[in-house]
Amino acid sequence: MAPRTPRARHAAPVRPDRDPPRSRPGPGRWPIAAAGAVVAVALAAVLTVVAVHWTSPGAQPGPGLTLPSVPALTTHPASAGASHPAAKPKAATTLPRLSAAQLAGQRIIYSYDGLTPPATLLDWISHGEVGGVIFFAGNVASDSQLAGVIAELDRANASASNPMRAYPLLLMTDQEGGEVRRLPGAPEQSEAQIGQSPDPGTAASAAGSSAAANLTGVGMNVNLAPVLDVYRAPGDFDDQFGRSYSENPGSVSSLGADFIKAQQAGHVAATAKHFPGLGAAAVSQDTDLRPVTLNVPLQQLRSVDEHPYQAAISAGVKLVMLSWAIYPALDPGTPAGMSSKIINGELRQRLGFTGVTITDALEAGALAPFGSIGHRATLAAGAGMDLLLCSQQNDVEGEQARISLQDDYTAGTLSHARFSAALDRIVALRASLRR
Repeated sequence: MAPRTPRARHAAPVRPDRDPPRSRPGPGRWPIAAAGAVVAVALAAVLTVVAVHWTSPGAQPGPGLTLPSVPALTTHPASAGASHPAAKPKAATTLPRLSAAQLAGQRIIYSYDGLTPPATLLDWISHGEVGGVIFFAGNVASDSQLAGVIAELDRANASASNPMRAYPLLLMTDQEGGEVRRLPGAPEQSEAQIGQSPDPGTAASAAGSSAAANLTGVGMNVNLAPVLDVYRAPGDFDDQFGRSYSENPGSVSSLGADFIKAQQAGHVAATAKHFPGLGAAAVSQDTDLRPVTLNVPLQQLRSVDEHPYQAAISAGVKLVMLSWAIYPALDPGTPAGMSSKIINGELRQRLGFTGVTITDALEAGALAPFGSIGHRATLAAGAGMDLLLCSQQNDVEGEQARISLQDDYTAGTLSHARFSAALDRIVALRASLRR
């Protein structure tokens, strides 16, 4: 989702035309009588049966039924400086009872056209069928106008008819810096300019802090930045828009981590993208427009392209966006965001990421061979993606993705246990964000 007009690497940055959850009480010190112990054991048995029913793929609710509560959610530290996102988990949180439509909706990021959110989107939010909203330049007339829209979305989210009203919506945009900014203002410098500055570390931290201040000023809480691609040649896909810090994976690692820590200290969740990396993409290899295959050897993918994600994970990055490119060295024929080998094998198992994964745009040209929006959504969710990004600037796209997830969940095509694990991660993220 980059601007389409290439600019010189040193060009001045411009604004693009494109657009209190309840914790389960911990054990206390109670006077225990023999009869009380018997009751406690019986109650535990009942709860175990309910939990097993919920996670069993054979327990398939019918359409429109109210489902049992999602199992206990283990959240991770919200602080930006955590040495690893999985360290010292917080107390578990129990979700309210959710319908199949509401369960599916938690995984969808919607978008819309123009300056006013449509009534349908507000209605879905008020009924708990929306996980978040992404904003583009076409949604923004001024800071005050956008702040007013976000306040309207927040009011819908607070509706008594929304069982997820205790959790803030994920309200996001691409505020990378330089040419890729959906809001006017900070960060003014592109990643390329930061990498070439006299003190890159200080500049990266300043960019992260200023991005957070800009987004929180209008009510947003997620930034789809920083880009951690390690570009290969001047003027290539990333470098043409100044979207890469450096050709050196070590520099990208340290500067990306500086941006992440500063931004998350400012109460805006960071998103490292585009895993496992688009740095090798030539100028014409744009996944927004067409299928892309990157024939990068496995050793180079891991030592160069994936290297910055180790530092990002250590810095506590909350989200990782996967690319739609195909990497034959990892999974021939399958885009990264639809590949369990890449999502679960490389990102989660090899690198140890425990946070939220998010797709790139579901409407991307790279996914033309994979059918409808609904089918793409199911393929990505089934492979292990948590959040599905519907950025066509049409709320119907999000509805299509939600209905597909809802239907496949109800039919048992999507694993209930994996669906529940994805919701755990998403709600942990939402619970960690400032309301």
